[in-house]
Amino acid sequence: MRAAAGGSSLLPVTPALGAVVALLLAAGVAVAGWGRLGHGRAVLRAGLRAAVQLAAVAAVIGWVVRSLPLSLLFVLLMFTVAVRTAGRRMTAGPDWWWAAAPIAAGTVPALLLLVGGGLVPARGISLIPVAGILIGGALTATSLSGRRALDELAQRRGEVEAALSLGLPDRDARLEICRTAAATSLVPALDQTRTVGLVTLPGAFVGMLLGGASPVAAGAVQLLVLVALLAVEAAAVVVVLELVGRGLVSRGPGDGPPVR
Repeated sequence: MRAAAGGSSLLPVTPALGAVVALLLAAGVAVAGWGRLGHGRAVLRAGLRAAVQLAAVAAVIGWVVRSLPLSLLFVLLMFTVAVRTAGRRMTAGPDWWWAAAPIAAGTVPALLLLVGGGLVPARGISLIPVAGILIGGALTATSLSGRRALDELAQRRGEVEAALSLGLPDRDARLEICRTAAATSLVPALDQTRTVGLVTLPGAFVGMLLGGASPVAAGAVQLLVLVALLAVEAAAVVVVLELVGRGLVSRGPGDGPPVR
């Protein structure tokens, strides 16, 4: 990656980069193990998967973005992986595929609005990264809200039964108990939007600056991305709650813990 003004390398791809990445990954695994967080192996697997997947994407993205049909297939692949990941985070049972509904409900309208409004050109080089950002936000909101809603129902089963005994329908009884917990999955997106420019400079803003765009243009694009993410994630949480409330996504007696 080259800086726009100077032409000096922002992050040189050298053996030193690989060594630093390996050291940081080892540190993450060690700290997770030392703190008994129970995610040491998950940290290692995630880091190794990220390296392999980014290498594969780097190898194919150059020719994928030249073709709109191939770009759309790539977006579909991202959506499929997101559904599988979010669904298995919510439940180990057969209901995981319902994660497609909240991810699509948030992402598809936002993407159509951006493309239809001419803000995102219908070209792979623009479509893939924007779709990836929106799908990623919907994935996070779906997995967090689904897990928190189902955890809350499992921990407060007695309150659900009490609500049922008072005459509330099944859906209303479940939502009465789990809605607040599921809604907290919006907190990361809210905090990121509230503190943008003061605490963090997100990727879209920095990337556009490095590409030579003006700070005003970079700020406008980043604002669009953040607001779109808020809408996408809010829609995803609402759909997840509806699925949980109607019992379409659940953890039955034979269910194991969600995949880590």
